Formats: sequence, C-alpha cells, structure tokens
Amino acid sequence: MTRTSFRLALSAAVSASALLAGAASAQTAPQPTPRDDVSVIDEVVVTGTRTPNRSRLDTLSPVDVVTSEDLQNRGTTELAAALAQAVPSLTFQRPSVVDGTDSIRPATLRGLSPDQTLVLVNGTRRHASALVNVNGSVGRGSAAVDLNTIPTGALDRIEVLRDGASAQYGSDAIAGVVNLRLREASSGGGATFTAGQYYTTVDTARAGGRDVEDGTTLTASGWQGFGLGADGFLTLSAEYLQRDPTNRADVDPRVTPNAVTARFGDPEVEQWTVFANAGLPLGHGWEAYGWAGYQDRDSESAAFPRLANNTNNVAAIYSNGFLPKIAINSRDLSLAGGVRGDLGGWQADVNLVYGRNALDFRTEESLNATYGAASPTSFDSGSLIYDQLVLGVDFSRQYEIGLYAPVNVAAGLEARRETYEIQAGQPESWNRGPLGGNTALAGGAQGFVGFQPSNEVDEDRTAVGVYLDVEAPVTEQFTVAGAVRFEDYSDFGNSTTGKVSARYDFTPAFALRGSVSTGFRAPSLQQSYFTSTASVIQNGAVVETGTFPATSPVAVVLGAQPLDAETSTNYTLGAVIRLGDFDLTVDAYQIDIEDQIVLSENINRSFSPQVASLLDPLGIQAARFFLNGVDTTTKGIDVVGRYRLGTEAYGDFNFTVAANFNDVEVTRIPTSSSVLNPVPPLFARSRIETIQQGTPDTKVSGNADWSYGKWGLTARATYYGDVLQPGSTAATDYATGEKTVFDFEGRFQPNERVTVALGVDNAFDEYPDAVPAALNANGVLGFPFYSPFGFNGRFVYARIGLNW
Repeated sequence: MTRTSFRLALSAAVSASALLAGAASAQTAPQPTPRDDVSVIDEVVVTGTRTPNRSRLDTLSPVDVVTSEDLQNRGTTELAAALAQAVPSLTFQRPSVVDGTDSIRPATLRGLSPDQTLVLVNGTRRHASALVNVNGSVGRGSAAVDLNTIPTGALDRIEVLRDGASAQYGSDAIAGVVNLRLREASSGGGATFTAGQYYTTVDTARAGGRDVEDGTTLTASGWQGFGLGADGFLTLSAEYLQRDPTNRADVDPRVTPNAVTARFGDPEVEQWTVFANAGLPLGHGWEAYGWAGYQDRDSESAAFPRLANNTNNVAAIYSNGFLPKIAINSRDLSLAGGVRGDLGGWQADVNLVYGRNALDFRTEESLNATYGAASPTSFDSGSLIYDQLVLGVDFSRQYEIGLYAPVNVAAGLEARRETYEIQAGQPESWNRGPLGGNTALAGGAQGFVGFQPSNEVDEDRTAVGVYLDVEAPVTEQFTVAGAVRFEDYSDFGNSTTGKVSARYDFTPAFALRGSVSTGFRAPSLQQSYFTSTASVIQNGAVVETGTFPATSPVAVVLGAQPLDAETSTNYTLGAVIRLGDFDLTVDAYQIDIEDQIVLSENINRSFSPQVASLLDPLGIQAARFFLNGVDTTTKGIDVVGRYRLGTEAYGDFNFTVAANFNDVEVTRIPTSSSVLNPVPPLFARSRIETIQQGTPDTKVSGNADWSYGKWGLTARATYYGDVLQPGSTAATDYATGEKTVFDFEGRFQPNERVTVALGVDNAFDEYPDAVPAALNANGVLGFPFYSPFGFNGRFVYARIGLNW
C-alpha cells in the first residue's frame, strides 16, 4: 500500500469509529437477545490477559478467536491455510522450488517475519521447526513454528493476539501471539472424512489454457473423549493426510516441441498425526494436566529440471534428462505435563514442556555427476534436529484494594534449554567423485547437495526469564495494565521489556483501548549455527561456497559479528463498538523493529582482491552469513465487524467482515563491515522489496454463514492486494495483481450425528498474474510463488462429518 492510500485508509477507519462512537454515546446499547450460543459473539479468552473471564470484546488488546467449527467449514485441512483464511492479518504463502520451504511453509502476521510471531499451545511455548528458510521465499532467514504439525481436529479454538507481547510471553512475540487451545472432552467424539481435487484451467505466459485435474487430497480425522476418574478427561485425536502434487509450470522453450519439464506446485505429502490431551483433579483444588503429540510427514517437492544436454546429466542414467526431487521426512514430537491449583491464596501453575523436530533430507531421482555412470540416484542428504525443554512457573492472585474490581497480579518464570544439530549425509550426496577434477561438473547430489561432515554442529543454550504482570480496574470504566519481563540467555546476553495498556469504556457500547510496549526476539540457534556448503573447483583446487555461522572463521574474517537480539517498540490504538448482535473493532498499530536478523548476500572472492586475499587461505570461494542490521517500520489497521441475525422464518445468519491494511518500510540495511573496504552488497534490493511488498498491503474478507434446520451454507470472498516478487532490478520484478477469491460450501444434516458438505474453494478459478515469458527462460515458474492465496486454482471437495 502506498503511504497516501495508507493515510486514506487510516482516516476512513478513524472517521468510521468516531461516527459509530457518537451513535453509541447517544443511546443506551440494546441488550442482545438471550441465546444459548451467544458465546460465539463474545468468547472468553486467555491470551493477552491473565485476568479470568475476560471476553474477546473486553480485552485491552485485540484478540481474534477462531473456533474448531470455523476451521472445519472450508476445503483446506491444513491448519495454517485455514487460519490465514480466517484471520486477515495472517498470511500463508505456498512457495515452490525453494528446497525445504516447499514442505515446511511458514506463516506471517502483519507482514513481519514468521519467527516474529510467538506460537503457544495451551498457553505454553511451542517449539520451532529445525528448518532455516535460506532461499528466496518470504521469511528468508527465519526458523519458524510449523503450524501444520497440529491437526485441526485436536483443537477447540485458536486465539490470535494482534499486539506485541514480549513483556508477557517472552522472545518472538513482536508481531503477536497465536495460542492453540486443545480440545477438552471427557465423552463424545467425532470423525471427518474429506476428499478434494483441483479442477482448473492453467493459463501461463507461453501456453494457452490447459485443463488440469491434480492435487487429489484425502484427509481422515477423528477424536474421542474419555472420562478419567470422576471429573477428569482424556481426549484422543488422530489425522491421516495424503495429497498428490500439483504442477503449474509453464512450458519449457528449450525443448522441441515445447513441453512442461518442471514441477512447480504443491509437494506430494503423506502424513499421520496423533494427539492426546488430559486433565485429572487431584483434590484440594489441584489438577494435573498434560498433552502429547506426534506427527510423521513425508513430503516430496521438485528442484529445477536437468535436460538431456545438461553438463551435469549422465546419459547412461537419464537419457532424456531428469527432474531431481527433494524429499523430507519430518518427525515432530511434543510432550507436556503440569499441575495447577490454589497455593496460599495464589493460583499456581507449574509445567514442563518438551518439543523436538527432526528433518531427514533425501535427494531422489538425481545423480552426482562427478561419479559418472556409477552415481547413485537416491541419496541420504543429512538431517536437521532442533529440540526445546521449557519449565514454566506461574502465579496469579486477585487483591481487593478498594478499586472498582479486584486487581489481578501475576508473576512467574520460564527456564528454557534448546539444542540444535546438523548431521551429515552419505558421502556421495556432497562429495566430488572420481571425475571431480572436471571443473565443468558440479559435486554433490543434483537438486539438493547433502550436508558435509564440516557442516555438522551440535550446539545448545539456556535462557531464564522472569515477569510481573498487573491489571487494575481503576474505575467502572477505566482499566490499566502493565507488564515487565527480564530474560537472560547464555549465548548473547539479556533483555528487559515492558508493556503498558489501558482501556476506557465510555458506555457499554463503546470503548477505546491502546498499548505501548517494547519487545525482542533472540537469535535462534538455527540462525546462529546453520551451515551448508558445496565443494567446487577454483583454479584447480577444491574450495567451498555456502552459508557459514556468524562466529565461524570464514564469517569473522569478512567482518561478521556475533548475533544480537532484535528489538521492537509497538504502539496500538483501537476502538470497540457493541450494539446488540453487532460488534466492530478497529485497531491501528505501528511496529518499529531494530537490528532484525537477516541472511546476507553471497560475498564472492571475485568481488575484490581484498576479499580474495581473505577467503583464499581458508579454501572458500563465496560465503554468506546471518547478521543484524535491518530496521523496519510497520503501520497498519485491523478492522473486524460481526453481525448475527436470527429469524424464525429464514434461519440464522452470521456475517463477518474483516480487513487488514498494512505498510512495511525498510528504514535501514546493513551496509558496513569492520573489515571490508569497499563493502560488497550485504543485503540486496530483492531482499528489501520482499520485506516491503512480499505480503499483501490490503486484505479484506467477507464471510456469511446461514443455517436453517438441516441446511447450512457458507459464502466467503477475500480480496488480496498486489504482491511483488522482486528481481535484482525493477525490470525483473513481477507481481500477482489485485485478486478476489470466492469460496462456497453447502451442508446438509440429515440427523444429529451426520453432516454432509460439498464445497469449492476459489470457485471462479482465480490465479495470480502469470510470470512473463521474458523472465522465465526455462519455463519453471508459471506464477509468482509469493502469491498469498497460492497458485493452484479451483479446488472442489466433499466432506462427511460424524459425531456421537
């Protein structure tokens, strides 16, 4: 969004709030008609506040609530994709041909980096993925939580706090917090079977419309509640997913006749997931609780094609060339246990949470050209492993000190231990074989070079944080809150953050709220120690090129410094309006981030004699590393309006309109080095534009739900602003264009136990603008993979739901 359009949007939103505020002040708000399901409008939340029984519309900061039913009434069964459809400020892109990020896809909140959003499960910190996004996708350089490791059937609801919350929850909560609340059931159960497929017409730049049917997706999920003792519960959930790949590549002009040689699209996936959540009263006001989850995911995406005449093809193995595949087996484990109850008038909660993500890489249907005809075609390319152990101790208590309502005081600590490991692949996946002296041949497995023994790391760190949180209703209308947190890390130092929030209810129908906070994000172990190199021939000698830790000898000689924490300052100001069954929230925000951690450009020995003199003694041709130094300012507005209408003659209607207007500006980039003079580019134009324009500046979603007896219908339209996929110069940029995607679902419930649904996502087969032929010499990229709604077209599905 341009600054002019941003100011116009801000003015419009403020004006609308003022007009509605005037209307609200001039009348007594009508009370909603009592209904059993009124909680759908005013849900009680636990994220962003430690005061009990605080509703979504009573909070001091904006919180979205997405229920399990919201997640279910759509075609996708991926949690991240469903959440992005439900929360306008959240974006889930579907990158392709970017190695591991094809399979472990990150989500972004308010256009910020994926690792600047903290993810919780039942209020406790969720572990990140072991993957570092090192290629050209949105979120390059980040190691984020993989939301798709948790099945939607295991969830009761999701709460999304759209405000900085480092002082309340610790590192990573710069953009906000996503809190996944697991289902708690002591009886009953349900099962869902979903089958869908893309039926689409693909119009790429070179090829006319081609009709495609692919991406067949089958999902079976279920849950069952069991009683534990007199009042306890055990809820078991399971999900199986099988998805065929999609392909939206353009035709390749290098072959005659022109044909599709690449695979640009969603990866092939097969995964199964199990979850358990339990709670058991212990007596005397105490309860034991815990959960466990495990997912095994096999996915396979494609690299760039190697034609028959490619230098690195071996005709004796692939006479027609080959298309390397990048396969990942992801094994994700989480375990948690704790007790909570009354301790001397304080509500105490002590828990221990463990999480582990292990990624095993395989390169399939490939070869190592330096082994010639003796090369394997399948390679073990190594592993990435990350785990986290967190001890949480929390206390809260309400004090009667003569104010309008009790003052809520909370305090606690969080102790965390993290480890990160890289394991090498088999020698043929990275080595130069018998033909390695041929400088025209690339060593290692084509498509994805394996990790070498020199890349192996096994590192760990500890962190301890303590916090104090106070929320005080000063008068019946005025509430203030404050939080302060101190954290100390064994590897980079400490950080102190604070937050002040306030809310004033002018009438039961209108309130203003706002906050000011500071935040931080500690450098992840993945960013601190990730290493990946490939061996090449330089002047007859084997040298390495790749990614090195900032503290490695290679990076140090180039002027790299140990990574420090990112810091932020957040400002929010919003309004809440309630008029019976209608509610509206408008929240403006500004987020200033300093010293964001990014991945540098490759610094090649050919840049200058000085660079060559530094790298040559180390046997390095080119190197890149993580560094601090990017500053950004993000401004935006979130608008969410809901209206519920119940009629006897025509059924019940639920309308929601939600919008996010967002502008990200890079205000500083790293341009200096303590060693190099002149300094090579450390952060390229394409990286700057990805931060500024890689996510939509405007996203507006309108949703209508109707139910009448046995019938139900959902209609949804989502508008996405233009998104840029930048090149090295403006002439090589291309964009998605402004697009609106329509989704429809119809439901029939013949009895209380069975629901049948038919639906179509992207009903009118909308695509981002095709990549111009002039910028797509090999035909791989049919469409921009920066597209916030993907590039697969129309998806038709059927679902059967059972409950008992």
